[in-house]
Amino acid sequence: MEIKVKLNGKFVSGNIAPDMLLIDFLRDHGCYSVKRGCETSNCGLCTVLMDQTPVLSCSMLAARADGHEVQTLEGLQDEAAEFAGFIADQGADQCGFCNPGFVMNTIALLRENSDPSDDEIRAYLAGNLCRCSGYEGQLRGIRNYLDSRIPADDRQ
Repeated sequence: MEIKVKLNGKFVSGNIAPDMLLIDFLRDHGCYSVKRGCETSNCGLCTVLMDQTPVLSCSMLAARADGHEVQTLEGLQDEAAEFAGFIADQGADQCGFCNPGFVMNTIALLRENSDPSDDEIRAYLAGNLCRCSGYEGQLRGIRNYLDSRIPADDRQ
């Protein structure tokens, strides 16, 4: 079957098998930030945004993306660059394998809630598996990024 997807702002199409997963379609179209991890929808490495909502591409059939907009980290570099350095400054990107999933979920979080509490950040990122850090580095990095956006006069 043929599907057409708006991928990172450009329309792409392809003939797919009915059982093709979205992760495979995206990687076939050069989106290598989308990682295959657990293949059980538990690690978050394959997170992409479909119509602005985070989805796990390893558990979604590519056919379900037909006619939808899909964004991967390749299409969100500018937005990701705003806060990724803050996460790296906390040593929270040790091996880097989980970073694309964390970044995609952080983008979705900040689009939905521009001033989340620490508990809201933890809840939003709970589906991301990181084997190197204790998740506190990611939390500190996001918190430092959010604090950096507050004008110096307004900081307490």
